Amino acid sequence: MEEKIVEFDDIGTVCFIREVRNRNLRISIRPHQGVQVVVPENVSFKDAGHFVQRKKRWIIRQQVRQANFEKGITLFDTNTDFKTCERSLRLHTHEKSTIRVIINKEYIHIYYPDFANVKDNRIQETVRRAIVEAWRIEAKKLLPVMTDHLARIHGFQYNKICIRNNKSRWGSCSRNNNLNLNLHLIRLPQHLCEYVILHELAHTIHKNHQKPFWALLDQMTENAKKLDRELSKYRLEVW
Repeated sequence: MEEKIVEFDDIGTVCFIREVRNRNLRISIRPHQGVQVVVPENVSFKDAGHFVQRKKRWIIRQQVRQANFEKGITLFDTNTDFKTCERSLRLHTHEKSTIRVIINKEYIHIYYPDFANVKDNRIQETVRRAIVEAWRIEAKKLLPVMTDHLARIHGFQYNKICIRNNKSRWGSCSRNNNLNLNLHLIRLPQHLCEYVILHELAHTIHKNHQKPFWALLDQMTENAKKLDRELSKYRLEVW
């Protein structure tokens, strides 16, 4: 693989990568990786540069979008101080060409090739998946215990608990009183995590959100609507 780095006015650094298997010029703008251009064997780097110039306006628009996206995304590296409830993240380089994940009782270890850029999407995605898996392990350990404790205190009965990586809800309760709890509940402050669990337990009695439902929640939380508003400030999306 052959590479060439070129500086362009208004665009900045562009990395041209020669790939024999590709037949067409292709521009990509990825998080924390800048502008990359895949150059097929039958196209010169000079012609690829002219292609970039013709696509200049489009590239600048995409760079603006990408910059806004990068502001809201966490970039993990060896200096990142990140912790779940029970584990700390550790990134290491190794001499192998593969990315390896080890999750034990105290740490989330990520091993990536020493020649690789930690900003590479494959490495960043591996880190995120590993963190979610650690959260899943912790959620399956902590949430059923918390749910059982709250159910006993307030006299609720439920069927089963399922821990999921849901993208739209913190929790739900089925007609058969099966509880679905989002693994991301463990990211919340404890009082809000308990509120969501009580919210779903209350649905074992009242299946809708009418006045009796909120009255029952108020008996257990003093001000359920206030907690609900506080919960709305938290996002299910992490990155």
